[in-house]
Amino acid sequence: MKSNRTSATSIVSRVLLGLLTIMTGSWGIFALIFSEPHNDIVRSILATAFGVASLATLIALGFRRWHWQALAGYFALFSLLLIWWSNIKPSNERDWQIDVAMLPYATIEGDLITVHNIRNFDYRSETDYTPSYYDKRFDLSKLEAVDMVASYWMGPAIAHIFLSFSFADDNYLAISIETRKEKGEDYSSIRGFFRQYELIYVVADERDIIRLRTNYRENPPEDTYIYRISGSIENGRRLFLEYIHRINKLNAKPEFYNTLTTNCTTSIWLNTRVNQTHPPFNWRILASGYLPELLYERGKLKTDGLTFPELQQLSHINARAQAADDTVDFSRLIRAKDINLTPTTIP
Repeated sequence: MKSNRTSATSIVSRVLLGLLTIMTGSWGIFALIFSEPHNDIVRSILATAFGVASLATLIALGFRRWHWQALAGYFALFSLLLIWWSNIKPSNERDWQIDVAMLPYATIEGDLITVHNIRNFDYRSETDYTPSYYDKRFDLSKLEAVDMVASYWMGPAIAHIFLSFSFADDNYLAISIETRKEKGEDYSSIRGFFRQYELIYVVADERDIIRLRTNYRENPPEDTYIYRISGSIENGRRLFLEYIHRINKLNAKPEFYNTLTTNCTTSIWLNTRVNQTHPPFNWRILASGYLPELLYERGKLKTDGLTFPELQQLSHINARAQAADDTVDFSRLIRAKDINLTPTTIP
């Protein structure tokens, strides 16, 4: 009986060690495939070699005589991989794509916050534009509301979420948490797990960051919605200030983007922790397309008694944005036929 229990324990242990080897081996292969600055051939050789080592370790688990030696060798190799990985550092000094080349920052004087390098490109198409930036001073005491923008391009489950802060006299400042890509670099969700992109808070005029999505994105087109967040105005002010601190921190010390832990929605959720009433985590924060419905269910959106489908329909702004185009009154016009978006703010 004791022998049977020992045998069963040994089998379970080997299965668990096998799963651990598969997970660490898969991670190591991808990390090496996407590693820099080596060329494609070097990356392929290193990834293949590590894959062979992982496979050999899995096979050795089936042999009592070899498996401990194989595991010791494999995890020594994996430890070297982790040491190499820990020495991959983010940088603010790369050959950036033009739309993320300029980092924003802010100077704070009490309630007066001057935001520098607010992006306001003049678009002729998604890829043809004239870069332009400006600085603007905002009075934190005059923050009136926070809006959530949700832009969809690949079905209902995935959306890019960002916030726009509304100040008195129709002054809006949009802040979008994104990947800072180098020239010639495309976005990949898988690459986003492996320190391939720096993190950037794009601070932009709504005529730039919203109009780009509603008027110029065609492949694929994007459907964009604006929802007003409900709650305490003081929470909104604390959240705005937290964003400003994060922007300044990234300007001084770069960080990596991560597809899971520092994407557009998880970063917003992490920032809301500055408020005691921040919402608890929910899987729909990861399936970002469902975030507006989640906030609706939790009473965090201004609804005026509408059902969520009704609210969603009224919040769709593509047609209004296309009609407004580059007018100075763009922000007011894209909200003109929405529900009564009176000043309220963040949860």
